[in-house]
Amino acid sequence: MTTSETAEDSSVRSPSDLRADHQPMGPVSVFLALMTITLWGGTAVANQVAIDVFPPLFVGVLRFGLAAIFMVFWCRIDGTPVFLTGRQLWLSSLVGVLMFVQIATFNYGTAISNASHATVLVNSYIFWVAIYEGWVRRSVRFRWWQVFGLFLAGSGVLLLVGNANNESLSEMDQPTLWGDLILASSGFVLAIKILLVKKAVQEVPPTSMILWHDIVGTALLFVLSVFTETPTGKPITTDAVIAILYGGIAVSGACFAINAMLLQKHGASQVSVFSFGTPLVGILLAYFIRGDHLSRWLVTSGLFVAAGIYLVNRNRPFKK
Repeated sequence: MTTSETAEDSSVRSPSDLRADHQPMGPVSVFLALMTITLWGGTAVANQVAIDVFPPLFVGVLRFGLAAIFMVFWCRIDGTPVFLTGRQLWLSSLVGVLMFVQIATFNYGTAISNASHATVLVNSYIFWVAIYEGWVRRSVRFRWWQVFGLFLAGSGVLLLVGNANNESLSEMDQPTLWGDLILASSGFVLAIKILLVKKAVQEVPPTSMILWHDIVGTALLFVLSVFTETPTGKPITTDAVIAILYGGIAVSGACFAINAMLLQKHGASQVSVFSFGTPLVGILLAYFIRGDHLSRWLVTSGLFVAAGIYLVNRNRPFKK
């Protein structure tokens, strides 16, 4: 699981997760939470910048290869094992396979769509996770506002995909229906992975799992890239290098560490309530950095998904 997905995992836990013994979030914790959602919001934009120079799958290789190196050091700092055996290794490898599928579809979909669409559509994962936990497994009982939030998130995704070919296209990146469908499928795979991770961390230390998830996913991405991609022939730019470092170290490294520290002090529900800002930050960064067009469909769908994430994560009723 990537660092952004570590937070996403926490964002869909049961409302009962908020326990009385969790410390209230002070100014420093709020600042760190906002910083992480801002960094996560820039993931799709960084991917798009890197894809200008490198093939999409190879971008995943570089990003998660760096993340794996970071996680080796983090395991040492955290005191968790670097090497796994038996069932722990099997579970972590299975999560890594899902990461491979999710990142492959995310990067390829981003390459034939744009960063703002990628940000909104990948965050549709919460819709699928909530449906499974609320109506299939029945492990969570949703209140009316959380059900309404799911409706908003689902409507936002359908609105964006349904109008993918009707937007005024940006000069740099052009969204397509096929690209958006692939990105939506990436969000679905991410949901499956999150559900598996929530079960697997009962047996595997989370830090060790993320390390091996990165290793297995990177290896599979590398093999597929070797057999299906060719170098773009474009010169390596400073922007592309910064984008790779951003995705591998800042997002898949530092964000994980910060999120882990926040979850040690505060409840998952306290931390995850800020995640509604991720798609909004992603849309704004795509507009300013990539020149994505802020169409009425994009803005509306982004607001729907953000509002849906906020409502699903809200544990207390609204005051009258």
